[in-house]
Amino acid sequence: MIAAAAAWLAEQKKGTDIRIYDVSEHLRVADYFVLVTGHSRPHVKAIYDEIHVQLKALGETHSKTEGIDLGWWILVDYVDVVIHVLQPEAREYYDLDGLYADCPQLDVGSVDLPIQLRQPIAVKMAE
Repeated sequence: MIAAAAAWLAEQKKGTDIRIYDVSEHLRVADYFVLVTGHSRPHVKAIYDEIHVQLKALGETHSKTEGIDLGWWILVDYVDVVIHVLQPEAREYYDLDGLYADCPQLDVGSVDLPIQLRQPIAVKMAE
């Protein structure tokens, strides 16, 4: 599952306040929103880079990324899963957590992740 994998990868890059909202009953544009806080522009970009590179290695692709130049709020659209990596000020200002508070949250620990995520990329490419 892309949402759980993205959350796990964000956690590996020290992303905080990671939440996965099941928005499938409330929106038609996606099934899940993943929200992650990064604490600076470089941190937000590093979280995005990790998610992008690792999921691409698993064969997942996304449409054009929004916000990467500013690094204040990066939005990555994987069709059924939309990932939001935000600095704390952006997360507070837009309050997506409040907007989707009525949506169920996915427990990342209850989802099996692809074994490939737990291996360094160099090892995956050598196989």
